[in-house]
Amino acid sequence: MSDTPKFEVPKFEVIDRRKIKAEEEREGYPAPAAEAPAPSEAPAAPGAGPRLVVTESREADAKKPPVSAADEELARGTESDGTEPDLPAAPTAEESHQQKAAYDASAERIEDLIRAQNPGVGKQPPVSFEHLVQQFYVSTMIQMGAGAQEGQRARVDILGARNTIDLLGILAEKTRGNLTASEDRMLQSVLFEVRMAFLELSSMINMQSVPPPPTKPGKR
Repeated sequence: MSDTPKFEVPKFEVIDRRKIKAEEEREGYPAPAAEAPAPSEAPAAPGAGPRLVVTESREADAKKPPVSAADEELARGTESDGTEPDLPAAPTAEESHQQKAAYDASAERIEDLIRAQNPGVGKQPPVSFEHLVQQFYVSTMIQMGAGAQEGQRARVDILGARNTIDLLGILAEKTRGNLTASEDRMLQSVLFEVRMAFLELSSMINMQSVPPPPTKPGKR
């Protein structure tokens, strides 16, 4: 038995990675990323020493875009009962009254300053429903090319004109039964006129977009 070769057992040194990580964090160095175990490796038993923690779920969460607080609040509101979240509460009658009074006083001061610098400017008339309809009418006609200077090509915003005409239609629908006879007649007349102008303009655009018919061979 004395001739049996002897094998020397190598010495292993166990390093606690937790202590190294704590020292690196104190010195400002980033901690090394943990490697996930291979699928064939079985999980270590509890109490068998340091074990690796799979960080795939955390890495996937880190790749997701950040979610704002408003989005989280919206998600909570829609997931709780399946409906949209409630809108902010409307101002009270007292709050609206106070704000309207402050607005009127501020507008009056601005008008006084303008009249002081321009004595020829008189007091501006109050804004009425007629002014609102006229504003829509002027905007629509300008969008359809009216008001261009002589010698200049008219600039047409056909989609903007359609939106403004649709706003006039909504105004006519929502104010039905709440207008005087003269106000309703003016609104319906303006709406009819801008719609007719839109039809004429769209017909011109359609005619310009149609390609000319092909010429037959042998004919000039």
